Formats: sequence, C-alpha cells, structure tokens
Amino acid sequence: MGARDRAKFILDQGSFREVLGNEYHSFSPWLVPQGIVPQTDDGCVVAKGTIDGKPSVVIGIDGTFQGGAIGEISGAKMAAALELALADAQAGNPTQVVLLLETGGVRLQEANLGLAAIADIHSGIIALREYVPVTCVVAGTVGCFGGMSIAAGLCSKLIVTKEARVGLNGPQVIEQEAGIDEYDSRNRPFIWSMTGGEARFATAFADVFADDDAQQIRSEVMHIINQPLPESARCEHVDRFLSVFAEMNKAEQATPELVRHYFAKGESNE
Repeated sequence: MGARDRAKFILDQGSFREVLGNEYHSFSPWLVPQGIVPQTDDGCVVAKGTIDGKPSVVIGIDGTFQGGAIGEISGAKMAAALELALADAQAGNPTQVVLLLETGGVRLQEANLGLAAIADIHSGIIALREYVPVTCVVAGTVGCFGGMSIAAGLCSKLIVTKEARVGLNGPQVIEQEAGIDEYDSRNRPFIWSMTGGEARFATAFADVFADDDAQQIRSEVMHIINQPLPESARCEHVDRFLSVFAEMNKAEQATPELVRHYFAKGESNE
C-alpha cells in the first residue's frame, strides 16, 4: 500500500477525509529549479477520521517520493497536523495520532527548512504524549532514518515489521564515514540484523513486532489507543541507557548478538 491507502485502511471505513490533498497542489517550490519533478502532496498525506470511533489523524509519508525525505511543505503539513491535534486535546477533545513513517530523514535539497520542520514535529510529539498515545508505524523497506528516526523514538509506542528498519544513520552513510569494515551497506542480512524491525523489538527499541499484514497493524493501533497512557516514554529512560553504554566494551566490534545481550527485553544486562 502507498501512504494514502495505508492511512485510509487505518481509519474506520468511510471516515477518511484528506487535508491538503493533491487538489491543493501543495508541492515544494525548491525541486523544479533543480530539475526534480515535484509531487502535488509533497509526499505527505494527512487524513482525518476515526479509529475505533475515536477522532483521529493519520499522517503518512510516501517512501516512493524522494525516498520519503522531509522538505519544507511535507514537514509543515506534518507539524501543523500535530499542532492542531494538540489544540484539540488541550480543548478537551482528544484526537488520536498515528504516524506512518517511511523516510530517509530530511530532504537534502531543502535541508535547513526540513530540519526546522522536523524540530517542530519533535516538539509536537512530546507535547501530545501528555494527552494521547502517539503511535508510530514503520512497515516498509524504506525504513525510518535521520531526524525522523528521532521522531519515531519520541512516540509513545512504535510498531515495526520484519521488513522495517529504524536507525539514525543509513547504511551507506555509515559506510561512507566509517568504512566498509565498520558497516557494509551491501550486506543486507547484516543490516537487518542490526537495524531491522525484529532486532529493534528484541532490544526494546520498538514496542510491537507485527506481521506485514494491514489488518494486524490496524488491530495493534486500535489496541494502543484503547490503553491507558504510558507512565513514561522510552526516550525518558536516559539513566538506563547510559548505564548500558557504560557497561559496553567500546573497543569491541559491535555485533547483533552483543547488542541483544545488552539491550534485550527483560534482561538485567548483568
């Protein structure tokens, strides 16, 4: 499914209403001068409706356009949707928020504008967590990288599939900066063993490991929005993460097994 179909599927049948869709031609003004064909929704779908009868907004990133990278317009649409959901919540009308992220992070052609928008997105997620669970789904081969991986980490709950990847830097970037001995970007089994959905779930960086099945993912989203708000967010457990890093031997090459040993769910890491 594309971003629009995914958003429509997550929402209750017949409740989908897109905000600033293709008919508004909200495309980036920065791509055409560089010879890049724009997209009329700038790769970001914002849809209102209901999930299990509850007012909701679903924000989906189209991973097929510019690798899902965030630019001025797509970032502004996403940030504004979060701000409006926050205003609803503060007025006593909570709106459920679901992010469908398939993105490489900021769009290099619009770097500063994209980074500013991503900062607003981060702020919006943190503020909203006080009122409603902010649910993130990463379910495709594009994955979730860069500043948007921070957004995923800030969410109340993160749902991943086996195909998903979540990481601050992409494989090619790591290889370019640290060398192929550190990270071979062509070694797909190794990449997924480090940043794939199964690995992220096993090491407690994701909350739900789902099959690549639309109905199951929707069911998991419904389960999350019907639960009490988490007492704390993963990103607030700073002391725990620092203690784990302090125990690690920095001179030892990281392996999937070693990472799981230190970060696995439920282990004392002793």
